[in-house]
Amino acid sequence: MSKQLPTTLLYSKIASIIELARKRASTAINLSMVYAYYEIGRHIVEEEQQGKQRAIYGKNILKELSAKLIERFGEGFSVINLQYMRNFYLTYSQNIIGQTAYDQSSIYQTVSNKLPILQTPSAKLPILQTPSHKFTLSWSHYLILMKIENIAERNFYEIEATKENWSVRQLARQCASSLYERLALSRNKKGVLKLANKGQTIEKPEDILKSPFTLEFLGLEEKAIYSETDLESKIIDNMQKFLLEIGKGFLFESRQKRFTFDEEHYFVDLVLYNRLLQCYVLIDLKTSKLTHQDLGQMQMYVNYYDRYVKQKFEKPTIGILLCETANQTLVKLTLPKNANIYSAQYALYLPDKKLLQNKLKEWILEFENSKKSSTSRTPT
Repeated sequence: MSKQLPTTLLYSKIASIIELARKRASTAINLSMVYAYYEIGRHIVEEEQQGKQRAIYGKNILKELSAKLIERFGEGFSVINLQYMRNFYLTYSQNIIGQTAYDQSSIYQTVSNKLPILQTPSAKLPILQTPSHKFTLSWSHYLILMKIENIAERNFYEIEATKENWSVRQLARQCASSLYERLALSRNKKGVLKLANKGQTIEKPEDILKSPFTLEFLGLEEKAIYSETDLESKIIDNMQKFLLEIGKGFLFESRQKRFTFDEEHYFVDLVLYNRLLQCYVLIDLKTSKLTHQDLGQMQMYVNYYDRYVKQKFEKPTIGILLCETANQTLVKLTLPKNANIYSAQYALYLPDKKLLQNKLKEWILEFENSKKSSTSRTPT
C-alpha cells in the first residue's frame, strides 16, 4: 500500500492562508467604505452650505438622494444613514488631536485607490480628498465613536480599539464603563494628555490602576450579600472579561495559589502576570473594610514571590487589594513607599459617566489652580 499524503496538515495550512487572505480583503473593503462614507458626508455638507434655507433644503435633498441611492445600490443609504455620514464628516474633519496621533497619508492612499470613483477617468466625477484623520476601524465602530463629544476621549477609544483589536461590543462596553475617565482619574495631567495621544501605555505599576475597576459583567447586585469566594468564582467564570477590564498585557496563572513555609499554607486569591511590565501581579479580593492586617498579609505574599518565584530578569511583584472601598491613606501609612502594593476599588455596576466627567474636570481645574499658585509664590 502506498503511503497516504498528510492531507490534514496540508489542508490546515491552505485553509489558514485563505482565511487570512479573506480577512485582509474584508478589512480593506470595510476601510474603503469608511473613507467613502466620510467623502459622502463631505459632499452632503458642502451641498447643504450652498442652500439658502439649510434645514429645509437639507432635509429634502437627503430624502431625494436616499431614494436614488437605494434604487441603484440597495439598502444602506436611508436618510438616517446619510445623516450619520454627514455627522461623521463633521466630527472627524475637526478631530485636531487625532492629527498628531497618526500618520495621515499612507493608509488612505492604499485604501482610496480601491474605490471605484478613483478608477474612472471622467473629469466630472468628484475627486476624493485626503482626510486629516486616518481611519482604522469599521463603520460600526465609528457609529459608537461619533457619539463622544470630547475629542481627547474619542481619540483615546479609537487608539485603544485599534491597538487592542476590540470588537464593536467590546468598544461599546469600554465606553459605557467610562474607561477613559477612570484611567484619567488615576493619573496626573501629563498622563491624561498621554491617554489622548497614545492611548493607555503600561510603563510602571501605577499605569494598570483605574478608579474604580468596573465588574458589572459578574452579574452581582450592588446590595446583594456575597462572600469573597463568591466574587472570586464569578471572576473565574468571566475571566476573559475580567482580563479586558483589568488592563493590557495580563495573563491569568492561577486562583488560590498555595505556597508554604514554616509548615503553614497560604493562598493568593488570583495570580496574574503582566508581560508588558514583566512581573507577577497578585490580587486579593476584599468584600469587607480594608485593614492593616490585610496589607501585612499582601506584603508577605509580595515578599515571597520576589524572593522565591521571581526570575532575575523580572521586575518586582505588584500587589493589589481589590476592595469595595479603597483606602490609599491606610496603604501609605502602613507600608513603605516602595512596597509596590495598592488598594483599588471595584464597582459592581457601570459608573455614572457624567459624575466621573465632572470629577475629572474638577481634578484638572484643581491641578491648574495649584500650579498657578505655585508659580505665583516662586521668587523672581
